[in-house]
Amino acid sequence: MAQSRLQQRIKAANDAGRKALIPFLPGGYPDQERFWKEITELDKGGADVIEIGVPFSDPVADGPVVEQASLACIESGVCLEWIIQELTRHRDAIGAEIVLMGYMNPFYQYGLKRFAQDAAKAGVAGIIIPDVPLEEAAAFRAELDAVGIDLIALIGLNTPRERMEQYAAVSSGFVYLVSVLGITGARDTLPDKVRGKLAEAREVFDLPLALGFGIKSPEQLDAFGDHLDAVVFGSALIQHIRGGESAASFMERWR
Repeated sequence: MAQSRLQQRIKAANDAGRKALIPFLPGGYPDQERFWKEITELDKGGADVIEIGVPFSDPVADGPVVEQASLACIESGVCLEWIIQELTRHRDAIGAEIVLMGYMNPFYQYGLKRFAQDAAKAGVAGIIIPDVPLEEAAAFRAELDAVGIDLIALIGLNTPRERMEQYAAVSSGFVYLVSVLGITGARDTLPDKVRGKLAEAREVFDLPLALGFGIKSPEQLDAFGDHLDAVVFGSALIQHIRGGESAASFMERWR
């Protein structure tokens, strides 16, 4: 089976001797015009994949930093349709692959088939939906598979091996390991269980492994060695921008 665009991009980073970088920013943050400037800086700063958050009014997996940023975007008029339209307009200027992360309601309201077709035209490579379990994802996965978009598996520290094997049978792109039993947010340390769960996931999945939730610095990744292929960071980036800094200066620490 041919590797997807996300697999290829992460493998290229690993072949170059580094972990793939996947920054996350809510669509339209910090405002609709500056958002695309920050996306461009993330791209030029070395992002391999850029994860764009679809703002939603009840983001159950997000901590206060991401939640506040997302709600501000909603108040400014950002929605899934805006993201798709603007991404279509800007996509040719972005070298990184694009993943959309959002809750199921906006995708469902958009229309699953219509979304899959429009997202493919906008150059989206993958989708992450944290509130849809495996058993309820089949219809959406079929629409995404038809246009070459990966539906990315989320696993946690408490995901049993049998469940991971079920995900491995249908997943593509990469595997997103949630590093904490909780919501998003930058943390100084990560649980000891992370290394063991990454090692177990490596045995189960024939896909790149990405670690997210709580990542704020490259030093946090030193303990995971070859078990890890990519890193996702969001809250720390949002806090950096909220403090008056730019995405470009944030990316410098990750090069």
